[in-house]
Amino acid sequence: MNDALAYPLTVYYDRSCPLCASEMHGLKALDSENRFALVDCSAADFDATLVHEAGIDPAQLMQIIHAQDAAGRWLRGVDVFVQVYAAAGLAPMVRLWSHPRLRPVFDRLYPWIARYRHWLTALGAQHFMHWLMGRLLRRRAKAMVAQSCANAACERRD
Repeated sequence: MNDALAYPLTVYYDRSCPLCASEMHGLKALDSENRFALVDCSAADFDATLVHEAGIDPAQLMQIIHAQDAAGRWLRGVDVFVQVYAAAGLAPMVRLWSHPRLRPVFDRLYPWIARYRHWLTALGAQHFMHWLMGRLLRRRAKAMVAQSCANAACERRD
């Protein structure tokens, strides 16, 4: 996406998938500026009215992750991950997702991962995602403490 997105994003994800839920909830925990909201499109009470109005079949939401920005623009697949990781303040991951040589690989790999996500969950992939999100959260906390200390806002214990 070349145009600047209008925040907040609304991210449509499959909460019934432990791998998906682990990643999205981990990223949401890092979203200190509330730049995205999560909508579980697997829920029995999911209201697909907005999706239908955009000409999107709700079944597509269960196949590939989708998001809509505040201006009504839709994203899907890897574009969603780029923007959600950016919203969560994870610039190194954004660079990884956006890398010119890796992006075509991710664009081809993600639909396979999405299709087999429940099988990958059965193999324990959500544990890796949980570990990764925990690590990113701890790293963010350390960076925030370091920034506070750099701004002379932390206590020194001598």
